Amino acid sequence: MQYFHWYIPNDGTFWKQVKADAQHLADIGINAVWLPPAHKGKEGANASGYDVYDIYDLGEFDQKGSVRTKFGTKKEYKAAIKALHDNGIQVYADIVLNHMGGADETERIKVLRVDPENRNDIISEPFDIDAFTKFTFPGRNGKYSKFIWDHHCFTGVDYAHDLGETAIFSILNEYGEGWEDMIDDEKGNYDFLMFCDVEFRNPAVREELKRYGAWLLKQTGFNGVRLDAVKHIAPQFYNEWLDYMRTIKPDLFAVGEYWTPGDLGLMLKYIEATDGRMSLFDAALHHNFYQASRGGKEFDLTTILQNSLISSRPDLAVTVVDNHDTQPLQSLEAPVESWFKPHSYALILLRDEGYPCIFYPDLYGAHYTDKGQDGNDHEIFLDQTDSLEKLIQLRKSWAYGEQRDYFDHANCIGWTREGIDENEGSGCAVLLSNGDDGFKDMEIGKRHAGKTFIDYLQKHPAEIIINEEGWAEFHVKAGSVSVWVQKN
Repeated sequence: MQYFHWYIPNDGTFWKQVKADAQHLADIGINAVWLPPAHKGKEGANASGYDVYDIYDLGEFDQKGSVRTKFGTKKEYKAAIKALHDNGIQVYADIVLNHMGGADETERIKVLRVDPENRNDIISEPFDIDAFTKFTFPGRNGKYSKFIWDHHCFTGVDYAHDLGETAIFSILNEYGEGWEDMIDDEKGNYDFLMFCDVEFRNPAVREELKRYGAWLLKQTGFNGVRLDAVKHIAPQFYNEWLDYMRTIKPDLFAVGEYWTPGDLGLMLKYIEATDGRMSLFDAALHHNFYQASRGGKEFDLTTILQNSLISSRPDLAVTVVDNHDTQPLQSLEAPVESWFKPHSYALILLRDEGYPCIFYPDLYGAHYTDKGQDGNDHEIFLDQTDSLEKLIQLRKSWAYGEQRDYFDHANCIGWTREGIDENEGSGCAVLLSNGDDGFKDMEIGKRHAGKTFIDYLQKHPAEIIINEEGWAEFHVKAGSVSVWVQKN
């Protein structure tokens, strides 16, 4: 579960909430939690953590106007992780290494101005600017690491202090006068994303980030990592970093955020470049869900899994229905409409491919106000997803065994899971409709012959008896989801 969203209240109580909720999460069937970035951001107590200031300050030092982060203190963070571990839940730390912001001092540095829409297009001669590129972390005063970040550690910046100008400036230093090589050519080169862009060609930077990874692992005992913005980081760095981290923790799980909706090819190129060292979020499948939710009965459900990571590399696909970037008013806004969320969750939770991830507002709801792209304030209400806890329970108890697919109708698809001996009573039949009432003859296996099945989601009232060959006609209401399981 992604246990946060962009608009978590910044009152410092969040780590306490995680601790209090740990047992409930375990009870409903969550066995791994991805927590938000725990370090101090440039906005201090208001920072989401993606605006990195000090990766060693987990809410321990008086920096950027507060000791605590948005989520609480280091002591509370560690207590939350312990509570999750005590309830058998793994913890995935959010690692944000692409950029840093909120530097402590300016430096006079030599730069080139580049075209923001084509960063390979240089639009100035070399010139000097004053840039906030020196990080000394005076509040921490060298504890845990004495490393000082300066312009030798960055490829570019987005603000010239002396000129009062926001633009994209490529820094001229000894590690290469251009950007680092990326997998795709979006914006010419998408190495630069924001703030001070980290220079991974500097060996001192790579060594410092390995020291940090080892330190964080020792401090918190996390089980895995979610790697932010890998699209903007040369893959060689994470190859080196993950190989190092796995000398300390060989079973370290890693999932990268390479967000390319509708472009599976780039994700596969990244997997090739990293030699399968990390899973990726299935942005291509999310794109299908988004399109299906907007298309209604005009969307062909037989294509719902096509051109997705789950269909080509299910072993490395982490499947999502939404996340903190796709939620309303955020940078990659593309929320799956609420009527189709049960369909999407059935597809990621009840099939045998991929590693599904639940999004916090889908389980708990959310309410917030922020400015939209039109510059106006918008009040957003995100409802809890209908039947989500039941779908998680179905995964935990019933969705096992051989899978048979019936993706044979544009408005009604289904599949069955036969069940396994180790889980008595397991096995289920799933039907999804984005149009009218539907039905489908499906095989669920002779082990269920003569047994009565009911819709666990209680959307359809029928009781269905499996015939001696292990087949039955299963039903679903219009625009709905039904999951048929053994009665009692």
